[in-house]
Amino acid sequence: MPGASRLTWPDYAILFFSLAVLLVIGARFARQRDTADFFLARRHIPWWAAALSFLATEISAVTIISVPATAYRENWEYVQFFVGSSLAKWAVAFLFIPAFYRYNVTTIYEFLGYRFGRQSQVTASIFFFVTRLAGSGVRLMAACLAVSILLGWALAPTIIIFTLISVLYMAAGGVRAIVWTNVFQALMFLVAGGLMLGFILDQVDGGVAAVLQTAGEAGRLNVINWGPRPDAPDFWRRIFADPNIVWVAVLNGFIGSMAAFGTDQDLMQRLLTVETRRESQRTLSVTPLGTALTLVIYLGLGAALYTFYAQHPSLTVSRPDEIVPHFVQQVMPPILRGLMLSAIVLASIDSPLGALASSFVTDIYRPLLIPGRSERHYLWVSRVSVAVFGVLLAALAYGFSFFEGILWLAFKIAGVTFGSLLGVFLLGLLTRRRIADGANVAAMIVMALVNLALLVLIETKVLPLAWSWLVILGTVGTITLSLACSPLGARR
Repeated sequence: MPGASRLTWPDYAILFFSLAVLLVIGARFARQRDTADFFLARRHIPWWAAALSFLATEISAVTIISVPATAYRENWEYVQFFVGSSLAKWAVAFLFIPAFYRYNVTTIYEFLGYRFGRQSQVTASIFFFVTRLAGSGVRLMAACLAVSILLGWALAPTIIIFTLISVLYMAAGGVRAIVWTNVFQALMFLVAGGLMLGFILDQVDGGVAAVLQTAGEAGRLNVINWGPRPDAPDFWRRIFADPNIVWVAVLNGFIGSMAAFGTDQDLMQRLLTVETRRESQRTLSVTPLGTALTLVIYLGLGAALYTFYAQHPSLTVSRPDEIVPHFVQQVMPPILRGLMLSAIVLASIDSPLGALASSFVTDIYRPLLIPGRSERHYLWVSRVSVAVFGVLLAALAYGFSFFEGILWLAFKIAGVTFGSLLGVFLLGLLTRRRIADGANVAAMIVMALVNLALLVLIETKVLPLAWSWLVILGTVGTITLSLACSPLGARR
């Protein structure tokens, strides 16, 4: 339960200033002429701003709250996933982005409509709704949980307040407001995290050397998990059961991140706001540098916090997922506390509402439900959609507050559908075959249901399989089923 707030007026001043910046940005870009302006900013966003926006969307509350918690509770083996993820970004930059600009799409699922047909486009869009709402619900809950602890508020009103702020500035300013608020958010994440890390190191007796010794001896600084030798009797069982073995982590980071970055409208929307295909590729290609800096800061926070609490055993927390907000509340001084609070609050406000609205209006509402209306009508529906998805997101965030292991929960949810999405996109990008539209839909649905069943078996300890294999299985299965069923669909 949240306790009494220890915030001072400078902390609140920094927080209110940060929130005011978001609303001012939303008001500044409140006038749009049509949905191309609302969803793409007419491709007039500078590439460096799009890169920072992508970074802010990628790291969000999961990085600020759960990456330090994972380093505090486990180790630095998450870096292995980052290596595969960086390789995936370059693959998406040179495989996916050229196709999206060639077809001049508003949402990436339009590409599937051009390649295969309307059924593939709509099914992929619905899969995006499910995956992004669930994953973003986890992220929103993580941030609001931290904010509720710092402010001494209950979780439910915290979620409602910050969802309302998200709806206001996103519905007003569209993607321009989203990108420029993301720029502000990314800078706040990096500055606040760096200052917090410096403060903790100053509070630890022995500084960096003590962190290296204490956290290192406890295994909290382990980066690479080599796993068993190939001739070990349990080699294959460990390979399939342990997602942190380096080869498995890099492979899953590559496939999973290719699915996340290449088939998720929320992340790709930022990359489609720049003018040319080359600028979009440059935008995505440089983001691993920002992600690496962010991971060093926030993984470092986890190791430093472990050392600090090892030296101060009288300071306890109820669970590792709350380690960052508890330290901010218990130990950090005014102003620094306000900066970190603002970073967490901004993470809770960043959400996929603009991308969800763009996919609904472009892929479903305009072509299928109410075609042939004016741009003014579709612009109004876009703003209403932002509000509706905001309500759904808030409800999901509250539901996820009853789970632990926030970092991995977000990835497990994505594992159910990302394989289906990646499989159908790779068919469109790597083959010239005209796969039957219905075959794609059947393959995507079947593999999503298979992965859901596998995830249930994994979580109930019935099946000794690492959840990180789900995206790979879903991708291979979708491609195989689509190719096998396509002749049947074509004859029909």
